[in-house]
Amino acid sequence: MAGNKAVMYMGPGKVEVKDLEYPGLELKEGPGVNPANVGRKTPHGVILRTVATNICGSDQHMVRGRTTAPEGLVLGHEITGEIIEKGNDVEFLQVGDIVSVPFNIACGRCRNCKEGKTGICLNVNPDRPGSAYGYVDMGGWTGGQAEYVMVPYADWNCLKFPDRDQALAKIRDLTMLSDIFPTGYHGCVTAGVGTGSTVYIAGAGPVGLAAAASAHLLGAAVVIVGDLNADRLAQARSFGCETVDVSKGDPKDQIAEILGEPEVDCGVDAVGFEARGHGPGSQQEAPATVLNSLMDITRAGGALGIPGLYVTGDPGAVDDAAKQGSLSIRLGLGWAKSHAFTTGQCPVMRYNRQLMMAILHDRVQIAKAVNAEVIPLEDAPRGYQEFDKGAAKKYVLNPNGLIPAA
Repeated sequence: MAGNKAVMYMGPGKVEVKDLEYPGLELKEGPGVNPANVGRKTPHGVILRTVATNICGSDQHMVRGRTTAPEGLVLGHEITGEIIEKGNDVEFLQVGDIVSVPFNIACGRCRNCKEGKTGICLNVNPDRPGSAYGYVDMGGWTGGQAEYVMVPYADWNCLKFPDRDQALAKIRDLTMLSDIFPTGYHGCVTAGVGTGSTVYIAGAGPVGLAAAASAHLLGAAVVIVGDLNADRLAQARSFGCETVDVSKGDPKDQIAEILGEPEVDCGVDAVGFEARGHGPGSQQEAPATVLNSLMDITRAGGALGIPGLYVTGDPGAVDDAAKQGSLSIRLGLGWAKSHAFTTGQCPVMRYNRQLMMAILHDRVQIAKAVNAEVIPLEDAPRGYQEFDKGAAKKYVLNPNGLIPAA
């Protein structure tokens, strides 16, 4: 039987590549695995040889020690792979298929899945709706930053690429379908982005940049990206975005200089719970800043898409309220302006096939937009360190050497 290596969280600031048992079609006890899931059989699953798996900002929250993730947790929820084994109940996929795997695990059978709400499946996490690979409090499904990984409910969850050679040629783009491209797109769709929209996206990390590329794809007239990282703002400008440096002050003033008015049609929060202040306070964590700012600068009757992650438990938060996910949100302002808010995991399957087609037919270059860099699995600790320091890159891990040279 083949061996397996995987990226594991080993405590705040510590990531190591360690040996891991080869996956099987049954959940076993391990760090983060919900006891109620131990022994769960998955004849509906497949084993993938991982082609590409990416480092995500959501992973970084755990690595910083900002969640209750246990040591030894196998990281990684952005998975693209080749099927090398399949369970008896897998009917429509074959060994050799290359597939994209949505980061949210869904059964396809519960009420929410049947309504297309795959981010809050009722059957995959015994504690609460919604699950994901390699993530704290998400049911304990083993992460995908590994050479091999098991994917349950495969006929439902896996998006098969139509042509193997074409998929490998475009793998740097297609790997973004597992999370950040649909997530950024979802943020824009739920914010109401359409032809002629003016859009403000808070955050120029990979999700924010994916949202910016999505806004262009949806026909926005002006896409403005705000951040305090100069390199990430430069990356946003590289594909036609306007930018706001929030370290210089309130975004409203800089937006007025760009648009001639201090408000936009649509707002997207691609930052989440580790938000910082604006202006002189930009080095201080202030988790409600982005949401309050978006309500201020989004026009009355507009909408806010909130793909940025917010958590119910944050041991490193700035105050006791924030440690429980309680923030000082100006809900009265949002109410007065009749804003619509959409939060939660992106239901990836709502968008991933359409976005796959956009990639395959050269309608978007998402890997270029997020500045994808391919690195070996053993370099994952370096990727985490550089990403944590604000590198304007999206790190793509290449566990089995299957990604062709650029």
